[in-house]
Amino acid sequence: MKKIFIFAAAVVTMGLVSCDIDNVENLTEMSTSEFPKTDSDIEAVLAGVYQNLNTTHANPQCSFEYYACLASDDQLGGGGTNDKLMQAEDLICNYNADMTNQFYVDRYSGVARANTLLKVLNEAEGIAEDVKNKGIAEAKYLRAFYYYELASMYGNVPLITDPEQENNNQGDVATLWGQILQDLKDACDLLPAETRHDGRVDKYTAEAMLGRAWLFYTGMYGNGTSISDLTSTTYSPLQSVTLAGGGTLTKQDVIGYIDDCVDNSGYKLVDDFRNLWAYTNRYVVNDYAYTAGKGLKWVEDDNATNPEAMFAIKFNKLASWQTTIGYANGIALHFGVRGGQDVGKTFPFGQGWGAGPVAPNLVNDWKAAEPNDMRRDASIQDWSTNTTYTKGGWADFVQETDFYSKKWSPICAKNDGSVSSISKDETPYVFCFETLMYPGNWDVSGENNFQLSNIHDMVLIRFADVLLMQSELKEDVSGINKVRARAGLDPISSYSLLALQNERRWELACEGIRWNDIRRWHIASVALAKQEGQPVYYCGTPGTNTAHNGGYVARYNATAGFQKMPETQVALGTVKQNDGWTDASSEYTGW
Repeated sequence: MKKIFIFAAAVVTMGLVSCDIDNVENLTEMSTSEFPKTDSDIEAVLAGVYQNLNTTHANPQCSFEYYACLASDDQLGGGGTNDKLMQAEDLICNYNADMTNQFYVDRYSGVARANTLLKVLNEAEGIAEDVKNKGIAEAKYLRAFYYYELASMYGNVPLITDPEQENNNQGDVATLWGQILQDLKDACDLLPAETRHDGRVDKYTAEAMLGRAWLFYTGMYGNGTSISDLTSTTYSPLQSVTLAGGGTLTKQDVIGYIDDCVDNSGYKLVDDFRNLWAYTNRYVVNDYAYTAGKGLKWVEDDNATNPEAMFAIKFNKLASWQTTIGYANGIALHFGVRGGQDVGKTFPFGQGWGAGPVAPNLVNDWKAAEPNDMRRDASIQDWSTNTTYTKGGWADFVQETDFYSKKWSPICAKNDGSVSSISKDETPYVFCFETLMYPGNWDVSGENNFQLSNIHDMVLIRFADVLLMQSELKEDVSGINKVRARAGLDPISSYSLLALQNERRWELACEGIRWNDIRRWHIASVALAKQEGQPVYYCGTPGTNTAHNGGYVARYNATAGFQKMPETQVALGTVKQNDGWTDASSEYTGW
């Protein structure tokens, strides 16, 4: 008997820049006994697979992007004395039995949607071949992306590729990564050679993601799969990988895909690095001393296309506490300046929960290596030079530093008079510049809502990253020097892994990339150790970032940076608990 599946059908929500398939609402249900019949059927259900990107923004503190920032050597945990989850993620410790279970559940929901769509597409008749192939390719890309995050977060997770699959237990981690890379290669090969800026995955995005997944897996697992192999300081990346389909993917194959992306995609670097970030939007740029009078213009002003953004989570104005919190940028809220003071004192950076304060060791290393790098001030706000900012604005701020990341920040703006709800400061501000840039009906309680009104894109893959991947894979300076030229820096004459590592650190600082980089290069323990003893403020009082649970190095060497498997999943019997999470040494009790 043919098994019939039920789809949650989806309707595409019109976004602010384009038709954003990332943002959908459940409308009804459709049975695979009658689906798919038309191209629009495929589009509707594919929208539901994309929607999973937004789902994790309802609980961003559980997500891989969030953990990757806090666990890296470039950002600390932050938050308040009661925000133990933030600090635990920084310290690679545990806070409660199911600390990240919601992310685990959410991403497997995305995998399930992709699996069901792939099954019916492979069996569908009467659908144009090009439409079917695009649907298959996009679903495979998204399944691979969701598994990339799960495998980066937890290590060896169950591989499920069929909605009828009965064995949902862990298998061989090499098989898991063989499937991830197979899916991405298939997406590269099936998608047409066209560049899309409508929120949908294109061929070149798939090529970029293939490079990212290849570099992580082949580097992280180059020495083997045991905890001692994974935490070894020897970097010996694999040169080929057996794919799920039985073929082999080589380093040279991946170079070919990355070269194609660089040469033919049409993606390019934005002329000025500062224009990538929302603080250069037209409602803020001339009121912010750092940007005023410099002729800067945010790449997304006037609904323009960001030519450097290859893969981004998009948001809209329909966020509400009841059903659609993930339509707002939850990362921006969490990474906002911890509140308790007038927004005029933190202008133009909006307020939030204070996650991810920048570690002083990043700033010190950057100044020593590249003292004239304009990207440092473009990426990091130095509060020690801001006389209006009050340390410990909320008296419970933990691991506060003098430094704050600008990139994923919420951005506030001076009120032009069109928003009635203002701050208590003498000069009225709006909490989120989007309330001015995108006027109209907001599905929130009041237009000036700092928790639900952040809707600027969260870019997950930039073209600059691809250029640096190209240099790393080919061991040449071409991509590095293109990125350096944009920053106004002199070219380097010869390639070295250290030069590549530094360039990735500066260019991609505080974008969630560094964590997997230091793990795959097998330099994590050395890098993380630099965080200990760094100056921080605890509840406004100067102190130092002290070791907990044995210290960063001990916790990394015990876990290889993989998170604790949620106990709910362990109890189901589908996974075993990861190394380093089975005794009291992993439990964080507070600062």
